[in-house]
Amino acid sequence: MFKRAVTTLTLTLATGIAAAQPGVRYEVTITNVTPGQSFTPQLVVTHPASAILFRLGEPASEPLEILAESGDTQPLTTALEGVATDVTTIPGLLGPGEQVSTEITGNPGRGYISVAAMMIPTNDSFVAMNRVKLPASGAVQQLVPAYDAGTEYNDQSCANIPGPQCGGAGEGHSPGPNDDDEGFVHIGNGIHELGDEDNQGNALIDPKSYDWRNSVARITVRRMN
Repeated sequence: MFKRAVTTLTLTLATGIAAAQPGVRYEVTITNVTPGQSFTPQLVVTHPASAILFRLGEPASEPLEILAESGDTQPLTTALEGVATDVTTIPGLLGPGEQVSTEITGNPGRGYISVAAMMIPTNDSFVAMNRVKLPASGAVQQLVPAYDAGTEYNDQSCANIPGPQCGGAGEGHSPGPNDDDEGFVHIGNGIHELGDEDNQGNALIDPKSYDWRNSVARITVRRMN
């Protein structure tokens, strides 16, 4: 049994962070390339190299756990205060095949950008672009995978999954660690065939409608000036 250690946010944050160059703006475009998953409100943050949202193979921070299980970006936004160059959340769900853009201030040459949002319907999977260097000119584009926060057992039960696909009645964040959690962030591996209902009669997510194969999003970051 893997016991998840208590961690602070994996923002290995230095003090005395340099301020962004005023007026350096970037357009960030997120495209959902899954056939059935939706993205909850998408957090977009520019930051120095000393900050990172997560590391594969290590436990998720509590703010990331909350985002991955409930879609709530506020705890992660709060954790980034005083560290981020700029941070914003794009509201609303981003459905399959949909695209959305926002603008954010960055620090070219020393600055990085990260993006994160929960994928629904899942227990604790999230889409992310983690610490990518901002372009000094032009644009950068990445196809990014789904990650599993490792903070909730993937029972695929609508009793434990928020969002409209499960009727909006599913549980959001459930504080851990729990015995069945994987305990560390890893690459997400989709939705599996577990039947129609769990032992309590709750509906299970149908892989024919909601499974994916990585990558799950295309993210483009373009310098505007």
